[in-house]
Amino acid sequence: MTVTIDDIRAAQQRISGQVDRTPVRHSRRLSQLTGAEIWIKYDNLHFTGSFKERGALNRLLQLTPDEKKRGVVAASAGNHAQALAYHGGRLGVPVTIVMPEGTPFVKVDGTRAHGANVVIHGLDFSASTEEAKRLQAEHGYVFVSAFDDEGIVAGQGVCGLEFVEDAPDLDALIIPIGGGGLIAGSAIAAKAIKPDIKIFGVEAARYPSFTARRRGEPAKCSGQTIAEGIAIKAVGEIPFALADSLIDEVFVCEEADFEKGVALLATLEKTVAEGAGAGGLAAILANPERFKGMKIGIELTGGNIDARMLAVVLNREMVREKRLIVYRILGDDRPGMLSAMAAVIGGLGGNIIDVVHNRLALDVPAKGAEFDIMVETRDARHAEEIGAALKDQGYELRMG
Repeated sequence: MTVTIDDIRAAQQRISGQVDRTPVRHSRRLSQLTGAEIWIKYDNLHFTGSFKERGALNRLLQLTPDEKKRGVVAASAGNHAQALAYHGGRLGVPVTIVMPEGTPFVKVDGTRAHGANVVIHGLDFSASTEEAKRLQAEHGYVFVSAFDDEGIVAGQGVCGLEFVEDAPDLDALIIPIGGGGLIAGSAIAAKAIKPDIKIFGVEAARYPSFTARRRGEPAKCSGQTIAEGIAIKAVGEIPFALADSLIDEVFVCEEADFEKGVALLATLEKTVAEGAGAGGLAAILANPERFKGMKIGIELTGGNIDARMLAVVLNREMVREKRLIVYRILGDDRPGMLSAMAAVIGGLGGNIIDVVHNRLALDVPAKGAEFDIMVETRDARHAEEIGAALKDQGYELRMG
């Protein structure tokens, strides 16, 4: 079992002209924000919205004529599914995809739109994989793992090859880890071209399967994560064997780090990233001193995020920055009370978004009311200024 730089170069030639070579660009805004020199590879710009196209196409092109006729089956939370579906449709290979319950609608719809037969089964990736292998045995399909396959790893390695070719001065690459196919292939390629380059991985705190495997511990993986693309309970055997010795360090990031990464990529870089796609930036934001002054390449793995979830993430970031804040005020239930509070807020430039009256809370006097006033502010200092002004006017703030 091995994947070499020659295998990756062969994959690059095999898929050439059928998969976009995505751009690598320097981010001045994120570099100023973090203190590191940040370069981004925009794999969210692939036709199916993620890096998975390289590996999927490389593997499909290696099928025998008989295997192409029988068709393939895979388990996927969405990106591998869409890549297989799209390129399978182009090549005339029947594709069946098993997706976990709760997979974002944008990924389910995208997979069906490319012509694949989609089966929703299981609460997580492991259960979907079991069902995919059952269908394989029942129908004679070829099972194509999203990561635990040498053809997939070689195809994903083209990402690392392109990255180092386009940004040869990088000190390190940061690559999200789910099953490990991308980081394994990219590490092999990058180290072959530039042996001293550092390879960093990033995992979601709720799914630290690579980190646990390295420590020889059972992985404790559960729960929902915005980084569903890397929510894998067990890293692949092939990727782990190939990548373990090549990865310098793996960072485990919390949900807030991924959310902040998604929000900053949208607001500063004007690009859409799914949770896992923002993993590299999440690692830098959570460990700024570790990366300060380094030339870092971030692999933006994909942009397939539901519009509703993107809106939720952006609003939550506004709450963290106190640019969206709720002032809970206890006051008298009498005419003019609300307009007087609104005058204070509006006079200082706050924009009232929503107002909720609560007259039934038992800790509120019978002749009183509790007002929840949601206000858009410029920043945390502006929010504190409005809160102080309300208190100076005699209003009792319970939260602000």
